[in-house]
Amino acid sequence: MKTPLRNLMPLLVVTLAACVTPSNPYYQADKPHHRPGGFQNNYIDFEPKGMRKLLQWQWDAVSNGLPRPPQTPTPSVHADLRFIKANALAGHAMEPAVTWIGHATMLAQFGGLNLITDPIFSERASPVSFTGPKRAQPPGLALSDLPRIDVVLVSHNHYDHLDETSVKALNAQPGGPPLFIVPLGLKTWLADAGITHAVELDWWQSHRIAAPGGPVDIVLTPVQHWSGRTLADRLDTLWGGFAVFAPDFHLFYSGDTGYSKDFADIHSRFADRQPQGGFDLALLPIGAYEPRWFMKEQHVNPTEAVQIHRDLRARRSAGLHWGTFNLTDESLDTPPAALARARREAAVPDDEFFVLAIGETRRLPRRPPT
Repeated sequence: MKTPLRNLMPLLVVTLAACVTPSNPYYQADKPHHRPGGFQNNYIDFEPKGMRKLLQWQWDAVSNGLPRPPQTPTPSVHADLRFIKANALAGHAMEPAVTWIGHATMLAQFGGLNLITDPIFSERASPVSFTGPKRAQPPGLALSDLPRIDVVLVSHNHYDHLDETSVKALNAQPGGPPLFIVPLGLKTWLADAGITHAVELDWWQSHRIAAPGGPVDIVLTPVQHWSGRTLADRLDTLWGGFAVFAPDFHLFYSGDTGYSKDFADIHSRFADRQPQGGFDLALLPIGAYEPRWFMKEQHVNPTEAVQIHRDLRARRSAGLHWGTFNLTDESLDTPPAALARARREAAVPDDEFFVLAIGETRRLPRRPPT
């Protein structure tokens, strides 16, 4: 059966328990995004859609035959393993580069570190292996082909961003586990999965890593989204984006987000760190955005992603979160075409906000010394 019920079935599997109001052990009354029962966004009080609206969306999608099959498969190339592995060992001479593995999973190499964002290598983005959104193509790099990962950035706990099988595999990599950097509340989840080399952050908190290229600061930033792995734990743990500052490169990764003033705030917050401009590269979502009545507050469309690129004053941006899992009503191949239209309308050059083929590596210039 090929219908948008792809989302509904795995959700029902894990939400049979009654909803309960969580308590927030991190609660600080002077922080506006903290609530006694969890967390909230800066610019809207977000309430995840309930079962009635979810069923309405799914029924509308079935009635309209959505999502329609893509006209072209998501582009993929053989990964340049020779470059990736040589670059991983280059230490302070590492060339800044990113390789798209699929969905929101990007390998980033700079500052002498190998980082990976929201790793998911599993066949399905689901709490169970027998149903739920299925990969349209294999990951651009197999787990066994990865260089030793130094840092894993997890933006939030939705199943397409926090995949238990993948993080356990990374934790067991040869040479020792990477450092997992996560929002508040996820360190406990990781510990339950046997992962203890972890740091959790609140919005605007940072963690410094001693790296071959010099100290690297990683800051959790606000974005507009939500959290939850069942109906009983929605908004219980925090979510966020990551600003990563190495001497030779500045990276921003948004995770999932709706459009908000948070991105202008991020640019203002870090203006003193970036006197010559904004981030060298922003990793921004461009997929999983239809229908807008359901998705607008939580997932940007390509037009809004271009606006985020401009709000951040990013030198370049790369589009993620498309072409891998059928999560929403647009076809898998729609986001790049929509991004091209949005770039033209905003007079953004094509090479300033690009998409990669799965497995493709993009080498990037080092940041000019200040």
